[in-house]
Amino acid sequence: MPREWDAKTYDSLPLPHLGWGRRTLGRLPLRGDERVLDAGCGTGRDTEGLLELLPQGRVVAVDGSARMLDQLRERLAGRLDRVEVVHADLTKPLPFDGEVDAVFSVAAFHWIDDHAALFASLASRLRPGGRLVSECGGQGNIAVVNAAVADVLGGAPDMWDFAGVDDTRARLAAAGLTDIDVRLRPDPAHLTPGPQLESFLATVILGAHLDTLPAADRTPFVQAVAARLPAPVIDYVRLEISATRP
Repeated sequence: MPREWDAKTYDSLPLPHLGWGRRTLGRLPLRGDERVLDAGCGTGRDTEGLLELLPQGRVVAVDGSARMLDQLRERLAGRLDRVEVVHADLTKPLPFDGEVDAVFSVAAFHWIDDHAALFASLASRLRPGGRLVSECGGQGNIAVVNAAVADVLGGAPDMWDFAGVDDTRARLAAAGLTDIDVRLRPDPAHLTPGPQLESFLATVILGAHLDTLPAADRTPFVQAVAARLPAPVIDYVRLEISATRP
């Protein structure tokens, strides 16, 4: 299963994910009565937006982090009658019944190593004519941050699959999807230097690195990475995906 998260701290941060979620929802045409899979739903910020667009619909909220799903249940208390919460690995057969009318995902796919298995799994649960709309970190994402990490560690371990346009198009096609549109969008996030930047780095970006370090070394590591950034900016590049199951 994917790594666990500090979900409460994550949910308290001024995340650029909110803008990514609104932008991605704007690319997903909905009548309002569909069943939609939120793939990598996290704490439910975007699930909440989905529910507003689905007054007669339902959401299947899937994530690999139990803590994220606990935070989602807290956020959506009172509306869980329209949300099926599923703890699962998105690259494996998904443990819920039936098909969905659409798949929606924000800031999740770059945490998954096997995109071929990911797209095959999602396509298998889409009804014919159903649309997959997503965004995640793409080729070139957080290159400046990774350079700072490499400077601190003397070489950065490979934690993500920041896929490019051509590879992603090929993987979507291999999963049987059509009407494929894939593009990269630079989208830097400007933060306040000091505690906000360090908390953002520790919670959103460097968690997998911190998992490999002794507890006493984690705060100094984050501070060292922050100090090496030329500005309090996270140099995000987003990979935006749309595709259809024929």
